[in-house]
Amino acid sequence: MATKELSGQERLLRALQLKQADRVPHFEWYIDRKVIDAISPGASYEKFCYEVDNDAICIDCNYDKKFIDGGLIQDEWGMIKKDTGEAHTFPVDGPIRTLEDIQKYTPPDPRKPGRFDSVERAIEEHGGKKALILHLNDVFSIPSRMMPFEAFLIKLFEEPEVVKALIKMSVDANLELAKEAVKRGIKIVYTGDDYAYNSGPIISPAIFKELFYPELKRVITGYKELGLYVIKHTDGNIMPILDMIIDSGIDCLDPIDPIAGMNLKQMKEDYGKRLCLKGNVDCSTTLSFKNEAETIAETKRCLEDAMEGGGYILSSSNSIHSAVKPENYLAMVDTVKKFGKY
Repeated sequence: MATKELSGQERLLRALQLKQADRVPHFEWYIDRKVIDAISPGASYEKFCYEVDNDAICIDCNYDKKFIDGGLIQDEWGMIKKDTGEAHTFPVDGPIRTLEDIQKYTPPDPRKPGRFDSVERAIEEHGGKKALILHLNDVFSIPSRMMPFEAFLIKLFEEPEVVKALIKMSVDANLELAKEAVKRGIKIVYTGDDYAYNSGPIISPAIFKELFYPELKRVITGYKELGLYVIKHTDGNIMPILDMIIDSGIDCLDPIDPIAGMNLKQMKEDYGKRLCLKGNVDCSTTLSFKNEAETIAETKRCLEDAMEGGGYILSSSNSIHSAVKPENYLAMVDTVKKFGKY
């Protein structure tokens, strides 16, 4: 039984260590500006995290970007993305087509001045109070966005050596970023590479095992050897590749996607002694379209399904996007504080 209130950092680290804290920790990868302003007009993301007592603040490295014609944005990786009007852009093109392109390509310099400005500022302002979680990547998001997605899928079958080279490049680059992050005091990273649709994995388990799994294991092992805790995000139905994801060595899996048929209670029973689980109040229906009473009921069910014994972080099933009702978000947060105590 916890005897004192812990900091957000302490609370989250205990969950990642599969231990109980004073209560179940809670945070979100992303909280939309519209939701923040509806609850606390004008508050920064960091200030809002304190106001609602989230246990973590999520950080990205700093990358330059430039705006080009047609509402398109090009980043330092050379990826071209469409501005959607929402927080997330839509990838449309990139600089790679052939092995020769990869041989000529230089990834963004992990040691470029200013790359870790946001990390250093967050550690100075919030270190020891909130868990600071740095967004890095593993084996899918960067490779699949270095060219049009349809072209990437074709390469899987016709030129797998191109895909392998892209995956290796992504892993090498992210391990260098991780080394720099650890020097600055980062303890937790998350990788946001999504592998699945609601119906199942984007890539067949056989191809995933051949092309992606060896490098997934290498990057997660590399993160762990640096002393980092690793939270792996991938929504969708990942059951056909779940064992490979877990065997890579991650500490926590998110979000146990309910609209893809993933069952939080079953996952706790089957894997709760091996890794921490994060999720999974449904942000596509419950938080967006249902009422506060229904949100409270679902939040309590998640707690009942997964909090016993520790090793659980309550959150939405993905993020607090622009369609989430502010009152439902607050109802979820209030419920975990009230009913998530150990």
